[in-house]
Amino acid sequence: MAPERSFEALLFLLTLVALISYSASFSFHRGHGSSDQVSSDRRFWIADDKFWKDGHPFQIIGGDMHYFRIVPEVERWWDVLLPKVAPLLYENGGPVIMVQVENEFGSYGDDKNYLHFLVQLARRHLGNNTILYTTDGGSQDTLEKGTIPEEGVFSAVDFSTGDDPWPIFELQKSYNLPGKSPPLSAEFYTGWLTHWGEQIAHTDGNHTAEALRKILSRNGSAVLYMAHGGTNFGFFNGANTGQFESDYKADLTSYDYDAPIKEFGDVDNTKFKALRRVIHEHSGVSLHPIPSKIKRARYGPVKVNRIASLFEVLNFLCDPIKVVETEQPIAMELVGQMFGFLLYASEYPEKKDKSIISIPKVHDRAQVFVSCSLDGNRSPRYVGIIERWSTKSLEIPNLACSSNVSLFILVENLGRVNYGPYTYDRKGILSSVTVDNIILYHWKLYPISFHGLGDLLKFSLIRQLPNARANKMSIPIGLQNQLGRFRYSLKESISDQPVIYEGHFHIDSANDIKDTFMSFRGWTKGVAFVNNFNIGRFWPLIGPQCTLYVPAPILRHGENVIVILELHSPNPELTISLVEDPDFTCGKKQH
Repeated sequence: MAPERSFEALLFLLTLVALISYSASFSFHRGHGSSDQVSSDRRFWIADDKFWKDGHPFQIIGGDMHYFRIVPEVERWWDVLLPKVAPLLYENGGPVIMVQVENEFGSYGDDKNYLHFLVQLARRHLGNNTILYTTDGGSQDTLEKGTIPEEGVFSAVDFSTGDDPWPIFELQKSYNLPGKSPPLSAEFYTGWLTHWGEQIAHTDGNHTAEALRKILSRNGSAVLYMAHGGTNFGFFNGANTGQFESDYKADLTSYDYDAPIKEFGDVDNTKFKALRRVIHEHSGVSLHPIPSKIKRARYGPVKVNRIASLFEVLNFLCDPIKVVETEQPIAMELVGQMFGFLLYASEYPEKKDKSIISIPKVHDRAQVFVSCSLDGNRSPRYVGIIERWSTKSLEIPNLACSSNVSLFILVENLGRVNYGPYTYDRKGILSSVTVDNIILYHWKLYPISFHGLGDLLKFSLIRQLPNARANKMSIPIGLQNQLGRFRYSLKESISDQPVIYEGHFHIDSANDIKDTFMSFRGWTKGVAFVNNFNIGRFWPLIGPQCTLYVPAPILRHGENVIVILELHSPNPELTISLVEDPDFTCGKKQH
């Protein structure tokens, strides 16, 4: 029930992050003065179905904060990470009281050897006194698959907010050793995530607070998920599927989660105040004043200019030595492209009539283009989109080529599935590609990197592209046979062509640097960068997210640069707006 977790969701050790700066300490114990000083008898353990800290009962009220997922090979990663955690353990004077070894594994796996291996690995680095735990959904099936109580690993549970917690806590006892089952909701859901194309998730604050009260009133423990919403900057959003792999839904760039502490840190909302009140009632800890509302800036509209199409500047976005040649299309990961975009290129002989292209399996979204192989004067012609959730065939119009037709397929990884049975989620074209039922062979694969955007702007290619034939800078070296030499013309249509735009705005003084939101109303779909920082994907056409969060530390006094890769059609006025507030009212479902 936490789709943002990676397959190796591993720890996240700081699951018990305290929200000290916003309420009272969310982690506390009763009747035990100042025992947090480092001493030889610091100890945290479980007995009598309770948590104990230095000899006193301890109730956990914690909160998760949004973090980037990490998906490396487990042992290699833990051999680096866990030695850094060991000095932070409570027994060593640090704040870490428990370490999670897996998260909801029972929802998509059934491999006890793997779980035992994780325990051995954790014990090797953390010793035998640290409490290791797993979290699984509050059902017999998931707990059966995801727990290993015989190893002395504590089994925590999670469940839907509003469910009666105490029957689930009773079930939890069956998957812990006798006396070793303090009731803990390790993911108490304060809200929920939203996928593209849905309405923004919202849950009632008072209802959420009452559900927490049911747990705390009987000395249960809970970790608020999320306590603090976040942002999926770059290409790091997750995704979910339904019963079938094709029932794919990518998460928004925003991971606000309708959390009590908002994506941009604001706490001026009913849910924060209601949860704060309940926590205060059951902790007895003095409350800190509620922080004042965070100031944000409205920098206004920003005019952007077209720089070039993706095809025109491919040499800046793809290192020629990284181009891979294969007989059949292969997954993005096999060419080292773990995130973002990969361009697939091939050729086929044109028929007199129109042709039909089919890609039975693409992850996740493919834009198809064609051009005559020997016609270097025109950009590729847009054909259409083939998506993971609707793998339809496309009709390719006749181009009347005197040579073969060049086929270009730009595939976007929209976010990796990281919950459920389809977590092994390879990206790219994962099947043969056919034109008129004939399999195409001999492919070139171009990994797209945005690290060269700075150079692209530095060399002011917009002034060079009209003379592309004379100036080879804009021509992918060694790729001319496949991509041709495309001539830029202001008269050409800008619709359905991946195009890069650039805009500038000025901040007069350091005191004027504040958080802001970039509105993409009127745009279609793409990725945005501010001062070379990838602030994420926008997709206002299907919504609901209209704005991308731009934190103040990304901005600077003086000139700020916005770069936009629009995959289809931009706002007709070629403007974006920097506004004060987030907006989740875009998309057809919002009207």
